[in-house]
Amino acid sequence: MPFYHKLGSIPPKRHTQFKKPDGSLYSEQLFGTIGFDGMSTNSYHEQRPTQVKEIKKQYSVAPKIAKENSIQSYRFRGFQVKPENDYLQSRKTILTNSDCSIILAAPKQSTKDYFYKNTDADELIFIHKGTGKLRTHLGNLDFKYGDYLLVPRGIIYKLDFDTEDNRLFIVESRRPIYTPKRYRNWFGQLLEHSPFCERDIRQPQELETYNESGDFLIKVKKQNDIFEMVYASHPFDVVGYDGYNYPYAFSIHDFEPITGRIHQPPPVHQTFETDAFVVCSFVPRLYDYHPQSIPAPYNHSNIDSDEVLYYVDGDFMSRNDVDAGHISLHPAGIPHGPHPGAVERSIGKVKTDELAVMVDTFKPLKVTEEALKIADEDYFKSWLDH
Repeated sequence: MPFYHKLGSIPPKRHTQFKKPDGSLYSEQLFGTIGFDGMSTNSYHEQRPTQVKEIKKQYSVAPKIAKENSIQSYRFRGFQVKPENDYLQSRKTILTNSDCSIILAAPKQSTKDYFYKNTDADELIFIHKGTGKLRTHLGNLDFKYGDYLLVPRGIIYKLDFDTEDNRLFIVESRRPIYTPKRYRNWFGQLLEHSPFCERDIRQPQELETYNESGDFLIKVKKQNDIFEMVYASHPFDVVGYDGYNYPYAFSIHDFEPITGRIHQPPPVHQTFETDAFVVCSFVPRLYDYHPQSIPAPYNHSNIDSDEVLYYVDGDFMSRNDVDAGHISLHPAGIPHGPHPGAVERSIGKVKTDELAVMVDTFKPLKVTEEALKIADEDYFKSWLDH
């Protein structure tokens, strides 16, 4: 749950006259969610944010489904997704359902000739490789390896990369993304037992403001279509805003792990939640310290959720033959657990340096054609004793 933020110049009261130096009015816009009941931000623009000159093109970017219904466990080799110059073209949907899509991207170039807006989904962009700047109409955020960038739906943005070597793991959520409610009090403040707090969340501090007229291309995603819309004014024309609905960054390296005498279940790693899925961060941590503890996780049945694990770095102790960029899918309906030998290897170990992002969905995930291009079809056999 973001907290109150103010940036730039705003009037003392909402919905009152806010005049420019020449006496004309700035244009106020309420940028809100869930009707008028959710988080919102009041922003003030040099020009009206409603000036559409032309709708040039509409085309589908819907993922092509290879398996609507599958009970097979998969491993996908994420780094086999080939880099592409354009940011949007580089985005490859690997898994999807009606609540979310899991996307891999390896863009080589910054977003130059257009702005982008996703009207249907919050975007959680995890930076696996690359550095640069997220530029939005509500301010900018520098990013680096290990950062989560939370871009609420409707934010107009660009991504500027410092080099061509970039790898992104993106969760596109059609449900609002919040911090876990069990780590918040009834005011929304993160509590003392939370593995991170407001100090760790980076808010925009740099606001780009342009008062320009012309032809500005915004590629807008709506219901799996891209609409190419030409606006008459520069979308980054905000002089100030305040509220709760804005992009922010959080580094996985600032997640403080919760440990115990015996193995702790995955919810202790939870970092973000929706009412349809959760996101967890596995970070370097001390292992369990009961004298008879088994640090490796116990076998468990995925009765009502699909589990996706994206391997970022380090040695993930419960798995064999896993490299950075690999994604495992363990679907609902079957048990899974440590690979053969992992339990025995873990006994006596005192810490792990693993780094991974987990997404657990409550609806089954569909496997796309893009996923099968990078799939290990024999992964489900890797628990057999040889």
